[in-house]
Amino acid sequence: MNKPNTRTVVALAVAALLVFTVAFVGVLTVLVHKAGHPDPTVTAYAHGRTVTVEPFLYCTVKLEECKYGETVVLDVPAGYPLQLSLPKKIADAPWLAQLVYALPTGEKVDRVVSRNDFPAGALAVTIDSKPEPELRLVGVELQLPILARDDTGREFYVPHAAWSISTAP
Repeated sequence: MNKPNTRTVVALAVAALLVFTVAFVGVLTVLVHKAGHPDPTVTAYAHGRTVTVEPFLYCTVKLEECKYGETVVLDVPAGYPLQLSLPKKIADAPWLAQLVYALPTGEKVDRVVSRNDFPAGALAVTIDSKPEPELRLVGVELQLPILARDDTGREFYVPHAAWSISTAP
């Protein structure tokens, strides 16, 4: 039997390398495709501290495949602003933020701001922690609402995604 010549050995090595490369790229493509996209996060900043806020609630717009997280705590001293940095996916959506303030008596006062209260496409928003002398910001929930309808035909909004921040320890 004849010994394979150098050209045959090189050709076999190149063919083996090509098969390995194609297989590697195929497996990598499948893994990347199955990895999906991470849920959007909000960055909150106040008084020298920054936190990443994962979704408290994140569902499809049909309210399916819901995932639940936790409220993030970020101390916002009275008089200091809370700044939220929004990813484009949220900034471009019709978002709203439920602001919860507390009076010295402990009574809660709710306020709502929305994308419409800021310049179009704003990627950062500032929330006043003390808009009035008696009010103190204690929490914020950023929401992506969808229109829902109950059995009687009444329409209302419910969030399909929310990011929750407690601003008072």
